[in-house]
Amino acid sequence: MKTTSYYPVLMTGDVAGTKSFYVEHFRFKPLFESDWYVHLQSTEDRGVNLGIVQGDHETIPEEGRGRTSGLLINFEVRNPDAIYERIVAAGLPILRSLRDEPFGQRHFITKDPNGVLIDVIKPIPPSPEFQAQFVEG
Repeated sequence: MKTTSYYPVLMTGDVAGTKSFYVEHFRFKPLFESDWYVHLQSTEDRGVNLGIVQGDHETIPEEGRGRTSGLLINFEVRNPDAIYERIVAAGLPILRSLRDEPFGQRHFITKDPNGVLIDVIKPIPPSPEFQAQFVEG
């Protein structure tokens, strides 16, 4: 299978509110908007996309309807410190404060209005213990 695009689609009970969250705090812009589906694209990288769908819409098979749960979205960025300051100033919840991890990440975790966790990450050199676990190349 040759994939031409890949992006998550979040199921929600509040399409407009979820769209506003990602536009305001994570610099997305809408490419398509309806009352039941919104397609967002990063204003900084057009290859980064996110869909938002009404969780009980008829296009979702009945057994799959609901809200997104058990999901962690990673945004890999150049400067997590600046984004952290902006997110804190906006009053968003901080579930894991900004920190360096021995497995090779500087990151923090917040969440969207649906409870979807958002991990904002910058790769950093891992500790020697974790370096040994990386595959060469």
